[in-house]
Amino acid sequence: MVKLAAAFHNVSLSFLRWKIMSFAKCKHGLFLKFASFMMNFMGGASYMLFAGEGSSKQLCQYISRNGVRKILVVTDKPLVELGIVGQALAGFEGTDTETVVFDAVLPDPTFDIVEQGHAVYQENGCDGILAIGGGSSMDAAKIIGAMVTHPGDPRDLVGMGKAPNAIPPLFALPTTSGTGSEATRGAVISDSQTHQKSIIAGANLGPDAACIDPTLLTGLPPHITAATGMDALTHAIEAYISVWDKGDARDKARAAIRIIFKQLPVAYSQGSDIDARDGMAHAAYMAGQAINQVNVGNVHAIAHQLGAEYGVPHGLANAMVLPFVLEMSLPDARDKLTELAVLIGKKSAEEFIAAVRDLNQQVGIPTTCEQLRAEDMVAIRDRAVAEANGYSSPYYMENDDCDGVLRQLLAKES
Repeated sequence: MVKLAAAFHNVSLSFLRWKIMSFAKCKHGLFLKFASFMMNFMGGASYMLFAGEGSSKQLCQYISRNGVRKILVVTDKPLVELGIVGQALAGFEGTDTETVVFDAVLPDPTFDIVEQGHAVYQENGCDGILAIGGGSSMDAAKIIGAMVTHPGDPRDLVGMGKAPNAIPPLFALPTTSGTGSEATRGAVISDSQTHQKSIIAGANLGPDAACIDPTLLTGLPPHITAATGMDALTHAIEAYISVWDKGDARDKARAAIRIIFKQLPVAYSQGSDIDARDGMAHAAYMAGQAINQVNVGNVHAIAHQLGAEYGVPHGLANAMVLPFVLEMSLPDARDKLTELAVLIGKKSAEEFIAAVRDLNQQVGIPTTCEQLRAEDMVAIRDRAVAEANGYSSPYYMENDDCDGVLRQLLAKES
């Protein structure tokens, strides 16, 4: 009798868990349909791109010709010290545009940093913003721009469409090939107190023009080339397997994936190769255009927590998480992953995932996250699953799924 009662109890618990899971999936499905419907009202993004060797000069001249007289340059100190910012700004020589450099941006910019940048903008009477750097500089620039026309606490802008007013002219000059922020209408921001990462997004937050100049990328160190390149690959894959199919997102994603598998190993091992740098810059831009239409997915939901909790660089976090999440997603993403396998000369979804692992290995991405601690995993899991529920991933990630990914990322010595 006892065994029978225990068996009945276990069956009841399993049935209850199934009912809860079914309700959660149904609720998530309804949310995605509503979100997809609302995104249609944002309208399509417009893109202006200057590309090729020396194109940074064209961007500077374009900014000046459009009447910007004092531009806030949002960047970081290392880029200033390396001379890259000076090289990029040389295009303003002989124009009527003054530059004011704000170089306090750090990886994973915080509300404190964007508030400092906003103060510099106002104190100097700027009338435009130019981001020079990686995703952190571009994201910070977008939020500084939003603060100009939405006075108050930038925390109030977190979410979708909470910054509806047009922002000052915004331009982007990426010095890495990965984030795609030069093509997107969203920005990631961190809270220095809670370590929570949030997204501020809206139709007005995309750059008015961007520039991908490969001559500014040749000095990028191999480990940054690797991490940012795999970041772009993550964007492209998550856009391609998304349950949303909007605009030309899948076409952009396919093009980016094909380029990255060919050019990232070259850019990593031969950093001065202009063709490889140019290819990676275009791939990152196209991947950014893809996620601008359909958003990211479960990989980012987990990677964001590793960045917020431990300061793991975003591209590196994505790269480590990517193959594990793709394996988790096989039940619902097999067909799309098989299509990507064929794209790169493989046959099956499993072979595509293996190719992602091989690419990670070629460019020195570790297989585990040395910062991850077992005692932090529940909190990380909870935040990741909550974030994932807002994405259009093909696989509905639950606690057990996320726990499985984190266990595989956990270094043995932890």
